[in-house]
Amino acid sequence: MRSKCIVIWFALLPMWACAQSPVLEGYIQEGLKSNLQLQQEQLSYEKSVDNLGLARALFMPQVSAIANYTLAGGGRKIQFPVGDLLNPVYSTLNQLTNSSAFPQIANVNEQFLPNNFHETKFRVVQPLFNPDIYFNYKAQKELITVQQAQKNAFQNELKFNITSAYYQYLQSEEALVILGKTKNLLQELLKVNTSLVANAKATKDVVLNTEYELSKLEQQIAENEKNNQVARAYFNFLLNRDLETSIVKDTAVMSAATNNFNLEQLTQEAISNRQEVKQLEGGLRANEQLVGLQKGNALWPKVNVVGDIGYQGFQYKFDQPQQFYLVQFGLSWDLFKGGEKKTRVQQARIDQSVLENKMQQLKKQIELQVIQSHYELETARQAYAASQSGVRSTERSFQIIRSKYSEGQAILLEYLDAQNKLTTARLTQSINHYELLRKEAALHKTLSNL
Repeated sequence: MRSKCIVIWFALLPMWACAQSPVLEGYIQEGLKSNLQLQQEQLSYEKSVDNLGLARALFMPQVSAIANYTLAGGGRKIQFPVGDLLNPVYSTLNQLTNSSAFPQIANVNEQFLPNNFHETKFRVVQPLFNPDIYFNYKAQKELITVQQAQKNAFQNELKFNITSAYYQYLQSEEALVILGKTKNLLQELLKVNTSLVANAKATKDVVLNTEYELSKLEQQIAENEKNNQVARAYFNFLLNRDLETSIVKDTAVMSAATNNFNLEQLTQEAISNRQEVKQLEGGLRANEQLVGLQKGNALWPKVNVVGDIGYQGFQYKFDQPQQFYLVQFGLSWDLFKGGEKKTRVQQARIDQSVLENKMQQLKKQIELQVIQSHYELETARQAYAASQSGVRSTERSFQIIRSKYSEGQAILLEYLDAQNKLTTARLTQSINHYELLRKEAALHKTLSNL
C-alpha cells in the first residue's frame, strides 16, 4: 500500500509542474536573479567560501621579509677588564724577549645596545601539527553547506512570496473587472429607472436608490484600485523593479489541487527536501568539528618550525661574514589550565546536544506544517467548488429577477438584492480561486519543491 502511495505521489509531481504558469515562472526566474535580499544571501555564501580558503591557507608555510636597522647610544655597557688582566703579562713578555711584540690593550667597555646594526632576513613559519588549524578547516567546510542551505531556504521562500504576490495581483485585477460589470449593470438600471420616472411609471425614489448604490460601488472600486496598486508595487518590489512597472496577466492559470495525498509520504518528502533541515545538519557536523577542536587542544601539543636566512651585522652590508641561517623547532603544550580545557569540551558537547534537540523540534514543526498545509489546501479546494456553485445559482436568480423587474413584476429592492448577491458570489469565487492557488503554492513551499 505504501509503495502505491509513493508511485501516486511521484506521478503527481509532473502534473503540478505543468500547472505552473509560464508567465509566473518567468517572473520567478527574474526575481531569483534580481532580488536584493537573495543577492545578500549569495554574498554571504561567497564569503563562507572565502573563509574556507582562509582556513586552508593556515596549512601553508608563511613567508615574510624582515628588515631592522638600529642606531643607539648610551644605556647599559658591557665592561670587562681585559687590559688590567693581560697588560702586566704582556709587559713581562716584552722584557723577556727584549721586544715590543706584545702591545698594551685597553679594557673592554662596549655599549650593550648595538649601534649601526642591521638584520635583514626571510622568515618561513610552517605548522607541523596544530589541531586548531585542522578542525577549523573541517568546520569551515561544513559551514559552507550551512550557508548554501540558508540561501536555498530563502530562495524557496522568495519563490513562494513571488507566487503569492502574483496571485494577489491577479485577484485584485479580477475584482476590478467584476465590480466594473456590476457598475455597468447599475448604470443600465439607472437609465431604465430614469426612463420609468420620466414616463410616470415609477417614483423618484427608484432613481435615488440606484444612484446611492452606484456611489457605494464607486467607493468599493476605489478601495480595490488601491489594493491593486499596492499588490502591483509589492510584486515589483520582490523583483527589484520599478514599483509602477506593468505586470503581464495570466488569468488562465488553474489549480492542479487534488486530495489524493498521503500525509506520511508528504512529511517524509518535506523532511528530506527542506533546506532548514540541511542547514541544521550542516551545523551539527560543524559543531562536531568544534568538539574535536576542543578535545585536540586538551590532549595534543602544537608543533611548528621556523627558519630564518639573511644577513646580520654592523653597518648595512650584505657580505659573506654577515650571512646567517637559523632553524628552530617549537612545541607548545598546555598541560594544565585549571580545568578550562575540560570545561570547553563539555560546553561544545552541550552545544551539540542543543542542536540535536533543535533538529527533533524542527522535524516536528515540519510535520505540523505539512498537516496544516494539506488540510488548508483541502479546505480551499472545497470552498472554491462551493463558490462556483454559488455563482451559478446567483446568476440564474439574477436573470430571473432582472427579467421580472423589466416586466414590472419585481420591486427595485429585489433587483438590488439579487445584483448584490451576484457580485458578492463572483468576488467570493475569485477570492477562493486565488486562495486555492496560494494554498497549493504554500504546500509546495512546505515540501521545498516550488
